[in-house]
Amino acid sequence: MADSTRPNPVLARVVRDGLVESVHRGSIVVTDGHGTPRHELGETRSPMYPRSSNKPLQALGMLRAGLDIGDSDLALACASHSGEPGHEKRVRDLLHRHDLDVADLACPADYPQHDASRDDAVRHGPGRSRATMNCSGKHAAMLATCVQRGWPTSGYTEADHPLQQTIAATIAELAGEPIGNTTVDGCGAPLLAISQVGLATAFSTLTRATDGSPARVATAMRAHPWLIAGSGQDDTLLMLSVHGLLAKGGAEAVQAVALPDGTAITIKVDDGAKRALAPVTVALLRNLGWDGASESSRGVLDGLASGAQQVLGGGQPVGGIDVPAETVTGVTGATEP
Repeated sequence: MADSTRPNPVLARVVRDGLVESVHRGSIVVTDGHGTPRHELGETRSPMYPRSSNKPLQALGMLRAGLDIGDSDLALACASHSGEPGHEKRVRDLLHRHDLDVADLACPADYPQHDASRDDAVRHGPGRSRATMNCSGKHAAMLATCVQRGWPTSGYTEADHPLQQTIAATIAELAGEPIGNTTVDGCGAPLLAISQVGLATAFSTLTRATDGSPARVATAMRAHPWLIAGSGQDDTLLMLSVHGLLAKGGAEAVQAVALPDGTAITIKVDDGAKRALAPVTVALLRNLGWDGASESSRGVLDGLASGAQQVLGGGQPVGGIDVPAETVTGVTGATEP
């Protein structure tokens, strides 16, 4: 986070009927195709919590620990899914194939984030479930790793468990820096702090990989964007709209994306407001020369960029989210094939 005496720059402005209503400050890193930072805005080198943006790195750690699963299950391990029936079924199937049950998950029970699925869970049961909690795919994969390696499943979220030690070593290696702090994430798994630069470097590594476990993670995410988030969710929409993109957001307004040429972007919004992320992400991608692959996908990106559905008056859009030119100044150079 920024020093309070030197605040981070404004990344996005909420504009209602032509008047700026509020602003979101934050920081940005953009790497070149080799994972080296070439553009930094704001404080980017202090430890921060990537939250769920760490999930693809955690999944890579599981592969390095010996996890053997197919690409769709690997995508689920990287996911912050919205708890739709297809997500829940895949979580339960992964558990059952390893003689595990939903009760073995250490993540808390929660309602689906998908509106219709949440309404159905409330009206018809079962209400909150660990299987519909957005991190349940990661937890199911962690448990599967333990079963396959013969490690205890009890205590699998403890920082000194061999699985978590392997994951921590993997994240530190990919980030190119030591772990800045270790705490507990909202899902109960260890949360490892690295810098925005480190997060961008790690995502660049995933998309530059041509073989091995890093390439497997990237391939799985690209092949199954719906599993990564869900219907109407930003990460899924971004990956469906921009060819070859990896996208993984995290709580408290963190976003990491990486392009096939190795260019990576990380964004952190200081106040934790997720609504600023998609407009800033799309603006940066477009400045880099990457846009939707079709007219329909460009329309999806237009919707994400404007944020109009988040600035309503009487249920109708009366404004949007504006990204100042200063936010993207100097972010150019990549071209879409």
